[in-house]
Amino acid sequence: MRHLLEPAQHPPHGRFDPALEPALVVDDGDVVAASTLDSGWHAPVQTEEALRSGELALWPSRDPALDPGHALTGPVAVRGAVPGDVLEVRVLDVRPGAWALTGAGSRETYADRAAGVDGLPREVLVWRLDTDRRRAVDQFGDAVAVRAFPGVVGTCPAVPAGAGPRSTVPPRRTGGNVDCRELVAGSSLFLPVEVPGGLLSFGDGHAAQGDGEVAGVALECPLELLELQLVLHPGGGAASGVGLPGGRPWATTPAGLVVLGTGTSLDEAAADALGGVVDLLVSRHGLSRQRALALASAAVDLRVTQVVNGGVHGVHAVLPPGRLEIADRHHPPPGTGDLSRTI
Repeated sequence: MRHLLEPAQHPPHGRFDPALEPALVVDDGDVVAASTLDSGWHAPVQTEEALRSGELALWPSRDPALDPGHALTGPVAVRGAVPGDVLEVRVLDVRPGAWALTGAGSRETYADRAAGVDGLPREVLVWRLDTDRRRAVDQFGDAVAVRAFPGVVGTCPAVPAGAGPRSTVPPRRTGGNVDCRELVAGSSLFLPVEVPGGLLSFGDGHAAQGDGEVAGVALECPLELLELQLVLHPGGGAASGVGLPGGRPWATTPAGLVVLGTGTSLDEAAADALGGVVDLLVSRHGLSRQRALALASAAVDLRVTQVVNGGVHGVHAVLPPGRLEIADRHHPPPGTGDLSRTI
């Protein structure tokens, strides 16, 4: 079944909170077609005057004290999902809106300090997207290719009694603000379920972003359409082979297999992502951890996902398609002409 989810009927929220009532309850395999606000809670439709001035109108119904974070759509509950399951989020389509914002300066962030702009006034770039959404041009005539994806896709983390809602800013084991530019249409993101129903929230549209999201923001935009199919894998995905030890989020994408790592430093985040790749190779192919790491060294790319999300850095490990062939462990080793599938 296909469900529609729009801000006018289902107000956005800016927190991860298991007490939130679901905007939708869907069945395993259902599709959700949504439109979303940008991360900064601006109204999706803006006047030409607002776009020229950079003074964009805000969405009227936000309570910043209750919802201080990104403007998120949902939450969507999947009927029958229980803690310990894995929710597969298939990104079927992503279509950005007609405008986007980005900027730099005046922020106490890792990247602003490194670039020497933390003490300078903020400069905002306002981008117009062409009608086919392939190109964005700012007020100075600078242009970038559009490659849209949602910056935030996450199930609700379990919250200890009395701890209150969780911020939308740092990414977690349950996903959230991962800001991984590879999660474009054609991807599947695998997330652990920690609360009944999963309570999936999403948004933070990005019309384009480089690895790192170095200014702290991408080309932040509303999404005219974000179409997601939700597939439930019971019991941690053991039967379907999609669960990773420790519940790390990972994805299949056009760029290849992607394991998302986080940490308070890039070293920690890289170790987390690399550990996930080794877990993946061991669980799928019965390799020793030593052999898996040696193969990863030859075939896996470590990329900086982002360095700007509340002191939690991200690194994603990418195994591109066709780069590694794993020998069938029940047959002769490579060199004898019998290789199993190409990863």
